[in-house]
Amino acid sequence: MGTVQNGRQNDRLSVVFAVRVVEGGEEGFLEMYDKLRKSVAGTPGHIVERLGQPVDDSRQWVITSEWETPEHFFAWQQSDDHRALVAPLREWVDSTQSLRFRVVMETVKETS
Repeated sequence: MGTVQNGRQNDRLSVVFAVRVVEGGEEGFLEMYDKLRKSVAGTPGHIVERLGQPVDDSRQWVITSEWETPEHFFAWQQSDDHRALVAPLREWVDSTQSLRFRVVMETVKETS
């Protein structure tokens, strides 16, 4: 494995969004997330979106995304379309936490 520095230093943004799904709300949450995922896929600057399911009995799910620049993410996050899309998600979660950070290095698997 090798460590690769970002091509344009400190441009990419990673976002980690932790949500605690209300008890019995997993199906509704997954339906809403699927709409969100499909919408964000066509957003300028969006690189990847991932959903992490808890492996224990907690209801803590994690959504991670990566963006070409912070400006791309904030433009999407502050748009009226985004607000309308995520508003119904609040019905299915009882707490959230958002972390944002620049990608300065990453480790990638080398191919032989």
